[in-house]
Amino acid sequence: MDYKDTLLMPKTAFPMRGNLPNKEPEWQAKWEKENLYHKIQEKNAGRKPYILHDGPPYANGELHMGHAMNKTIKDFIVRYKAMAGFRAPYVPGWDTHGLPIETALAKKGVKRKEISVAEFRERCAEYAYKQVDIQRAGFKRLGVTGDWENPYITLTPDYEAEQIKVFGEMAKKGYIYKGKKPVYWSPSSESALAEAEIEYHDKVSASIYVAFEVTDGKGVLEPGTKIVIWTTTPWTIPANMAITVNPDLNYVVAQVNGTDYVVAESLLPSLKEQLGWESAKVTKTVRGKELEHVVTKHPFYDRDSLVINGEHATADAGTGAVHTAPGHGEDDFIVGQKYGLEILAPLDERGVLTDEAPGFEGMFYDDANKAVTEKLKENGALLKIDFITHSYPHDWRTKKPVIFRATAQWFASIDKFRQDLLTAVESVNWTPAWGETRLYNMIRDRGDWVISRQRAWGVPLPIFYGENGEPIITDETISHISNLFRENGSNIWFEREAKDLLPEGFTHPSSPNGEFTKENDIMDVWFDSGSSHQAVLASRPELNRPADLYMEGSDQYRGWFNSSLTTSVAITGEAPYRNLLSHGFALDGEGRKMSKSLGNTILPGKVINQLGADIVRLWVASVDYQADVRISDDILKQVSEVYRKIRNTMRFLLGNISDFDPAKDRVAFQNLREVDQYLEIKLNHLVDQVRTSYEKFEFAAIYHQINNFCTQLLSQFYMDFAKDVVYIEAANSKDRRAMQTVFYDATTVLARLLAPILPHTADEIWLHLNGEETTSIHLEDLPEVLDYSSALPLEEKWDQFMDVRSIVQKALEEARNEKLIGKSMLAKVTLYVDEQAEALFHSLEGDLAQLFIVSDFEMVQGLDLAKENGVTSEHVAVSISIAEGETCERCRAVKKDVGEDPHHSTLCARCADIVTKHYDH
Repeated sequence: MDYKDTLLMPKTAFPMRGNLPNKEPEWQAKWEKENLYHKIQEKNAGRKPYILHDGPPYANGELHMGHAMNKTIKDFIVRYKAMAGFRAPYVPGWDTHGLPIETALAKKGVKRKEISVAEFRERCAEYAYKQVDIQRAGFKRLGVTGDWENPYITLTPDYEAEQIKVFGEMAKKGYIYKGKKPVYWSPSSESALAEAEIEYHDKVSASIYVAFEVTDGKGVLEPGTKIVIWTTTPWTIPANMAITVNPDLNYVVAQVNGTDYVVAESLLPSLKEQLGWESAKVTKTVRGKELEHVVTKHPFYDRDSLVINGEHATADAGTGAVHTAPGHGEDDFIVGQKYGLEILAPLDERGVLTDEAPGFEGMFYDDANKAVTEKLKENGALLKIDFITHSYPHDWRTKKPVIFRATAQWFASIDKFRQDLLTAVESVNWTPAWGETRLYNMIRDRGDWVISRQRAWGVPLPIFYGENGEPIITDETISHISNLFRENGSNIWFEREAKDLLPEGFTHPSSPNGEFTKENDIMDVWFDSGSSHQAVLASRPELNRPADLYMEGSDQYRGWFNSSLTTSVAITGEAPYRNLLSHGFALDGEGRKMSKSLGNTILPGKVINQLGADIVRLWVASVDYQADVRISDDILKQVSEVYRKIRNTMRFLLGNISDFDPAKDRVAFQNLREVDQYLEIKLNHLVDQVRTSYEKFEFAAIYHQINNFCTQLLSQFYMDFAKDVVYIEAANSKDRRAMQTVFYDATTVLARLLAPILPHTADEIWLHLNGEETTSIHLEDLPEVLDYSSALPLEEKWDQFMDVRSIVQKALEEARNEKLIGKSMLAKVTLYVDEQAEALFHSLEGDLAQLFIVSDFEMVQGLDLAKENGVTSEHVAVSISIAEGETCERCRAVKKDVGEDPHHSTLCARCADIVTKHYDH
């Protein structure tokens, strides 16, 4: 007889290698064919809803690692909630208006100004839809579940119609107004920008000190005295209208080589060094408020520059006297309004100076810096020029510097409901907690929101003008435009004249002759995506407002989180989200931002093609995503190794339950051996830990919890010694069925716990399980936490055993290193114990040699009897020796009773008995 044939070796079709790049598309095709997403919704119909509202990625370009991380985290949450007793629909969305698409078309040779606005917009829409299709395919390949056939897209007529309603409600409440004041202006985009569209980069700028000569000192300063200002924007000097000083600061008149200069007292020492004023002598000290209404003359124009008071003039840097151009700065504008100054901004939309800046007309503002400086020098007003590198606002789309430029724009007032916004922030649950402070401070400090853009590709501002120029925004016009957009799309705004866009028979006091014009500006794209709570949550029957969760990158505190909160509080009085979660950015392995120029970009599509989507997903689960995260080939190799260990664990479990029918072979918990009960209890703890971690969005904890359970408790302990039972014992033996019960439970539990993170692998495991009737694991619920509190003494006892086992493992390892033994089955363990350890081991149920995976075990009372070179601890000491006897041909244990059975002379008594009873007939 070949005794190998009597061993019950693992049998499973579950392959060792995942072959994920090839197998995952097959799973996805199966899910699509079976309409799995809708089956999940049907299964959960009637359950409490959990709505994660998708922040729309911009539809332009292939997916990057940030996209993959964002959508994967959302998928973890949605899948978890769908398996945790909730109805969790997921409606993906896309942001599709704005400059990047216009720029992309320009690069493709589309000349915007040579075709009609309507035709250009149609081409933008075509391009956007193509990008949506490309990105949708990428997200689906990641294994992200959702209603992919019915996403929300900000350019669709139904979305735009709802956005118009949001605008109308805000206007009705008095939150929308038109005004002329300085806003961030991007010459490269030829449009106004909101704060959310600004990012800061270093820029080299001219740093100049300029003297303004006093013409009327109001009895405080002598005519001819010069007030010194400092600026890094020489090109704004043509727009200078005033000099601002702080009313509560001391200013000195410093005489230098016969000329009197006025600067802040506290800054004089540094200015002496900067300007070479070693001989400066203070002749007078005055308070800033005494200088109010002093008159100076502009350095090169025939006009006055008034000295005014303002709190924003500080002694932190410069001279304490601030060059004030109300058309080019927010503080300047505010203080200029107070003093009735002209709001001069002599620049066109391209950043070119106009004829309102004589001598510099036709110059690009940055080029004008040199010309202005030379003019100042020519007029004797330039005291010093230097160059500094400083942080400066840039257009986040074009990456080019922006300027402040006063233009007529449409604004959403923040001041009018700022306190409501701050109260709404406090009502939300924030993860991480610092998110609340961040958004609270942004809203507390932000100015009014400029919502108009001078572009073509976006949702038009639904505003008409009467013959006298008065804006017309009424319930009637808003309702009519909303309906027109719903039926025809917003392109109709550019295809028809104003009169043909108004309700039939519309009249208004501002237009006695019935003549109307329309606004040509479009809305800020943040108004588009920020209206999604109305256009999606409040408009789709399977969703509701407020959402349970908004989850995006940390850059969205200034973007989508902010604009969504603003529009929602404006029209509903409350935040559009109950909980808010943010994540960091994906960096390379050295912590650098990924960029094509550095050549350090890792694209998710490439990783998926090489390793599989489940590896990308497992990487996302492995990182602390609330901070910035790193990804590299080495990191992905480590994640792949963890995946391999999990997969091999599951393969071993599946292989050893191939002949197990849970309906008839399961052993009840109370009939399991103690060690099997211990594993069931630990498995139950894992369920509790993992469910808690899912609930807290702590996916890295799940990664470690499952990995540790698989490697430490299963692979290195239970599965290791189980081979001596499940391979060796008779098929229906009680001990074997007991261990198979644990294996089966571990397989079903681990597969379900892993399903939100590794959806393809988990479904593959489920397919290979006997006794599971559902077609997909994703139609299952998560395992429940059971009550094993009565088994606490048993768990504590076996925890103590595991502590002793680790000491024995250490001793075996030392014996291997000393070449005393090879495999542990050649060893005998002698355990020297004190009374406490003796009591523990007498209470343990089971074959201790088997549990330690050795051939022989002996326990000796008395730690003092232990050999000096053994491994010792407080309660036990371990000695390793070579087991006596012969090696059993079947179980490979070294036993003294090998050969006692004359019919099976190469087997130990245990194996001979099994073979005689079950295989000899």
